[in-house]
Amino acid sequence: MIIILVGAPGAGKGTQSDILRERLGMLHISSGDLLRDNVKRGTELGKIATKYMVDEGSLVPDDLIIDMITHRLAMPDAESGVLLDGFPRTVPQAEALDDALDLKGKMVNAVLYIKVEDDVLINRLSGRWICKTCGHIYHEKFAPPKVPGVCDIDGGELYQRPDDTRETAVKRLVVFYNQTRPIIEYYRERGLLQEVNGDQTVEKVTQDLLDCLR
Repeated sequence: MIIILVGAPGAGKGTQSDILRERLGMLHISSGDLLRDNVKRGTELGKIATKYMVDEGSLVPDDLIIDMITHRLAMPDAESGVLLDGFPRTVPQAEALDDALDLKGKMVNAVLYIKVEDDVLINRLSGRWICKTCGHIYHEKFAPPKVPGVCDIDGGELYQRPDDTRETAVKRLVVFYNQTRPIIEYYRERGLLQEVNGDQTVEKVTQDLLDCLR
């Protein structure tokens, strides 16, 4: 079984990927991790990728990523099933993946979309504050300090990283929807997309995802 997991930043996709991998005994393949691994090990595909990323300063072409993924899918440990994370990101990538899998007599079996409303995502992504002295993390909505701007533990000043601001959260969501909405529709039209409400407890989201695969 080949499953694709989709979710906006803050939807809990990383958490659910880890849980599903363990619960289902599946191989978890992240396109980013796979690319970095090939580069680190100096494989032929990794060398070609390095040429694009380092020598030319350009993006790695879709066909090279597809080659890496299909090569990984052909390994023995992938026979128990694969959970794809972070790929495909575009419709051409999805089409290329379908073609590559078809040549090997395989196919994508399910696309699980962890859907969360924008306001919830923004609240999750923004509002994080960190103590300058001890590094303790707070969230102004989910885990606020007793005194705004002051660490409960040592009284240190709290600061916010640029990545944790509301403006940055909105930008991240805009990028996600621009890239991913066509992918969601692509798989919806093929009857493969299943949506799960991500605004629930971690355990309930996991159960709903598992139910989709039955």
